[in-house]
Amino acid sequence: MEKIKLSNKDRMKIPRHDMPEQEPAVRAQNFLEVPLGFTPETAMEEADRCLQCKNPKCVAGCPVNVKIPDFIFHVAMGNFSLAAQTLKETNALPAVCGRVCPQEDQCEAVCVIGGKNEPVAIGRLERFVADWERASGVVTIPPIPAATGKKVAIIGAGPAGLTCAGDLAKKGHDVTIYEALHKAGGVLVYGIPEFRLPKNIVDAEVDYLRKLGVKIECDFVVGMTRTIDELMEEDGFDAVFIGSGAGLPYFMGIPGENLNGVYSANEFLTRVNLMKGFVFPNLSDTPVPMATHVAVIGGGNTAMDSARTAKRLPWTEKVSIVYRRSLAEMPARKEEIHHGEQEGVEFLLLTNPTKFVGAEGWLTGMECQRMELGEPDASGRRKPVPVKGSEFILEVGAAIIAIGNGSNPLINKTTPGLTTNKYGNIIADGFGKTSREGVWAGGDIVIGAATVIKAMGAGKEAAASIDEYLRSK
Repeated sequence: MEKIKLSNKDRMKIPRHDMPEQEPAVRAQNFLEVPLGFTPETAMEEADRCLQCKNPKCVAGCPVNVKIPDFIFHVAMGNFSLAAQTLKETNALPAVCGRVCPQEDQCEAVCVIGGKNEPVAIGRLERFVADWERASGVVTIPPIPAATGKKVAIIGAGPAGLTCAGDLAKKGHDVTIYEALHKAGGVLVYGIPEFRLPKNIVDAEVDYLRKLGVKIECDFVVGMTRTIDELMEEDGFDAVFIGSGAGLPYFMGIPGENLNGVYSANEFLTRVNLMKGFVFPNLSDTPVPMATHVAVIGGGNTAMDSARTAKRLPWTEKVSIVYRRSLAEMPARKEEIHHGEQEGVEFLLLTNPTKFVGAEGWLTGMECQRMELGEPDASGRRKPVPVKGSEFILEVGAAIIAIGNGSNPLINKTTPGLTTNKYGNIIADGFGKTSREGVWAGGDIVIGAATVIKAMGAGKEAAASIDEYLRSK
């Protein structure tokens, strides 16, 4: 039976559908995914809210230009398989993007219906479609053109590298990804917690790329195992894409930072996510902080990931976010802050650590100072100013520093002629071209730590440029 066509007036009356979640008290005790996903009926009802704009702003708001109205139309009609195929025309990682992309600042931010009502839940529909396809067991592989005979090396199996690899494979090129860790996925496997992005989903997305013909070599450190020059001059690669990310953690440079119990967020999250430290010592050999009170320093998404992860460790009784500005200035996604509050994370706002204190080499507390907000600084946010005489000691057994990351200098140091800026980021144009002939770069290694979808967008731009370059040779 043909579906009844709704008028735009009727569509505007449909309320946005919430996604069911685990109860806060339950999920704070486990590492299972928090949102539970849409049912097919809910997804179709939510898809009916889309106005099918003739000039969809949502597509322009997406860094990888997903055909949003098209895939949502297919969902509304109940044709989930065609919706999945439409998604994958431009997005190699839809199940990931549907979970971790900040849609509220991108595609959903410019949704026309959002002018008067809440925007269409684009991210939730993307997640539903990707999950439906995976659960169906029928993953459609697009036809791959005849081999071009050109070889491309991708450095890093994170979002930028995976996207670039997938797009180039679909063009008929011979693509090999070189990953330093023992598992592909980059920040998707070591940085983002299981309860936000289950690792079996990342594995499925990576497996899809293998089905496209992409080869992946892990435990391969470019700059040590092989240099870029060796890959190109000795191994016969015609082009290289550098998507090695921003994995070098920043520290505060305050006294006591070398005490046992002080961690970077990168180390802490890698221990828990990639090395499965949350089941130490029963099923994992990787220990994680055993403190009853954990402090997380910072206000971004990584800080929230660290705090919510620490809260789930069975021996942790209290977790405190220590942030030098107010809640209004926190750069973390509102959804993550809300989930953290629900799960019992404490927020110590307008507070800044000035020293780590300890005994016998182990952290016992942090000396902190109260702050107040002054005039806006270069970031546009009001600058935190110390309040004299407001110092106090916060007793904690572990501290996780989540104030940002920089680029690992290994590739830069072993690649002559590769131009970088003062922060060590590789300089590349809008298409990812670097100062080296045949070498592209994109994602966090170029723009610094940012979002998964921005890295994917950079990988996509670079793939198009590399394809053009290879065909012109």
